[in-house]
Amino acid sequence: MFTFLTGLAILLIGGFLYGKFCERVFEPDHRKTPAYTKQDGVNFVPMKKWKNGLIQLLNIAGTGPVLGPIQGILFGPIAFILIPIGCVLGGAVHDYFSGMMSLRNGGSQMPGLVKRFMGKGTYHFYNIFMCFLMFLVGVVFIYTPGDMFAGSVLGLSTSFATAGEPISWTALIPILVIYGCIFVYYLVATVFPIDKIIGRIYPIFGAILLLSAVGIFVGLFVGGGITALTEITGQWPAWVKIDNLIPMFFITVACGIVSGFHSTQAALIARSVNSEREGRMTFYNMMILEGFIAMIWAAAAMVIFNTEVAPAGATGPVAVVGIVAKTFLGQYGGIVAVLGVIVLAITSGDTALRSLRIMVADYLKIDQVSSIKRIGLSLILFTPIAAVLIWAKLDPNGFSTLWRYFSWANEICAVFAFALITIYLFGKRKPWIMTLLPGSFYTFVCSSYILNAKFGLGLDWTIAYIASGVITAAYAALLIRTGLSVRRKIEAGKMLAEDIPEYDTQTATEVVAAEKSL
Repeated sequence: MFTFLTGLAILLIGGFLYGKFCERVFEPDHRKTPAYTKQDGVNFVPMKKWKNGLIQLLNIAGTGPVLGPIQGILFGPIAFILIPIGCVLGGAVHDYFSGMMSLRNGGSQMPGLVKRFMGKGTYHFYNIFMCFLMFLVGVVFIYTPGDMFAGSVLGLSTSFATAGEPISWTALIPILVIYGCIFVYYLVATVFPIDKIIGRIYPIFGAILLLSAVGIFVGLFVGGGITALTEITGQWPAWVKIDNLIPMFFITVACGIVSGFHSTQAALIARSVNSEREGRMTFYNMMILEGFIAMIWAAAAMVIFNTEVAPAGATGPVAVVGIVAKTFLGQYGGIVAVLGVIVLAITSGDTALRSLRIMVADYLKIDQVSSIKRIGLSLILFTPIAAVLIWAKLDPNGFSTLWRYFSWANEICAVFAFALITIYLFGKRKPWIMTLLPGSFYTFVCSSYILNAKFGLGLDWTIAYIASGVITAAYAALLIRTGLSVRRKIEAGKMLAEDIPEYDTQTATEVVAAEKSL
């Protein structure tokens, strides 16, 4: 209990103090925001602060701050300390400066900012990783809502892949049918903009997610579950696996600490913010709130793992969502909470796959006016998605592997965002070290993971760590060099650090989300 409460104190107090520091560094003022200077009634629309904050939270939250922390708690109670520290010093900083840079640059989205400050080569590389991330988001958000619906709502078994035992196809077929239904919806939503139907009601389910987290938090104390939490200084349970904490923990938890996808959403909401002074609440504090949700689900999962006969590894993170919800909220409250998580996952998945189609079409210059071409490209993209989905279901470690590669791609995009912000702060003679350090840390995390991973280079951990150290040093040196170059251009009047024209290279992610959320 003490470790958990200490982590909450770090998150809330640290978030308040460091958020004010970030605000002081950026120096928001009373200039007109893009919501007014470019008001068009569609994408650039002034909205109330509470609504901007709610949309930002809904855009960045979903299964990320739920499934990631549930798996992350398998590293032990140290998760209660690492999640809040990472959120305060990394994730919230990442989201705040991404949104505020967009505000200062005419509502320009991340690709436009990357192209301006980091060059065309980096811009193309960034887009490749964004497409890879959208691909994995689509797979994950078919798998997770499908299993949650099957297991927690219909009561079906969702575990079929056990080492050394044959697959029970009779039990597997109903799950594949559910996947197929979600798949068909995604295909239709990828071609036709029917997601606006769900887009109008998914804030309700976002509220359910938030209220369920608060309900679980209260249940931890009222039900006495808080006493079942393991202390960082006490005897850790046998199910804890802390090998290679770096990078494995940070890749596993991902969205609950730092998420590269958040930068695209923060830049989107920047187009509807009334005043720069609302930025801390809209961008920084919403990530702190996501960290709070992550802490609650991590604590609840630990209670389940410490009291259930078959913990962690035997049930899987998707099944644990239903167990936690029903344990702390009751049978019916638990189902409602799970449905909220399911719908949030689906409304994120259809956006991701439609974005993937548009990004690939734009990059390859494939006309998307014709419905036949849209359907054809969608089917081509969906074929490997289906293959990866089936593999993940049939492999005993399929979901764990899938989640980590999804998280890895997400963190790679975060490294790009940290690099962009560092160069911007360097050019403005601001304390760039505050984003260089987390960016360098995640460069080490991402490189060491992929160098060791089975689907990467498969190197020994020692070699992977040494090579990652070299890569990280090169990353930091390159950013400092680029930052100096940008600073010289700004001071020579050859480049503007803010108030630049908007680029027309925004990704489909923001286009889709703009139609859906605003």
